[in-house]
Amino acid sequence: MRGWTLLLAGLALLAIACEGAAGAAKPAASGGIASMAALGDSITDAFASCLAPSPCPRNSWSTGDGTKVDSHYRRLLRDNPGLRGGNHNLAAVNVRADALAGQAGAAVKAGARYITILIGADDACRGALADMTPVETFRRHVDAALAVLHAGLPGARVLVVSIPDINRLWEIGHTNRLAVKAWSLGLCPALLADPASTAPAAAERRKAFAARVDAYNAELAAACRAYGPRCRDDGGAAHRVRFTLDMVTAQDFFHPNAAGQNALAAATWPGPPTW
Repeated sequence: MRGWTLLLAGLALLAIACEGAAGAAKPAASGGIASMAALGDSITDAFASCLAPSPCPRNSWSTGDGTKVDSHYRRLLRDNPGLRGGNHNLAAVNVRADALAGQAGAAVKAGARYITILIGADDACRGALADMTPVETFRRHVDAALAVLHAGLPGARVLVVSIPDINRLWEIGHTNRLAVKAWSLGLCPALLADPASTAPAAAERRKAFAARVDAYNAELAAACRAYGPRCRDDGGAAHRVRFTLDMVTAQDFFHPNAAGQNALAAATWPGPPTW
C-alpha cells in the first residue's frame, strides 16, 4: 500500500508539473514580445508629421511612442510592459521594395517578434507610368524580404499592410490651391502631375496609377499567404482609409500627419499578434 501511495503521489506531482509547463507555453497576449520592428517607407517613418519636412518616427502608426498616435507599439505596451524601448522603426524615406530585404535583415538582428510591413508607394510614385516598378519585380522584392524574416525569425508574427489609396489624395486635393502648389514641386508625378487637368490622357494616367497600386496590394496579400500562418495581411484596411485634407501634412498634402497616422494605426491593428 505504501508503494502505491508513493506512486500515486509521484504521478500527481508529474501532472502538476506538466500543467505548469503547458501554462508557461501559453503566455498572455503579446507577453512574449520584447521587440518589434517596422519596415517600409516614409509613410511608416511618419515623414513631416512633426511639422519639419523630415522623419518623425514618434508619430509612426506602427512603432510610434509619442502621445498623438495610438500606435501598434503603444497598444501592445499596455498589455506587455516588457516591450518598452523595443520599438525599432527601420523604415526610410524614398525607398522602394528593393530596400525591404535589407530592412528585414536589420529586424532579424533586433530579434523582433512582431514585424509590420508597408511598402509600395515609392514604387508607384515615379516620374512617369513607365518608370514604376513592374509588378513581377515588386513581388520578387517582397518575397526576398519575407524569406529573410522566415529564415532569421521563424517564430515572429508578420503583418503586411496594404498601400493607402494614393489616388484619394488627388481626389480631395486637386481643387485646393495649396495642395496643387505643393505637388508642383515634383511629388509623385506619375499621379499628381498636372493635377487640375481634365484631359483624357491625364484621366487615363491616374486610372493606370490606381491599377498599379491595386496590383501591388494583391501581390502583398499573396506573398503573405505564401509565407504561411505566421503572416497576416490587413485585408486592404489601410487602402480603405478615407483620408481628408486635415489628415495629411500641410507641407506636401501627401504624407499622413498625426491624425492620418492614428487612422492607419486604428484601421490596421489586428489585435494582439497571437496568430
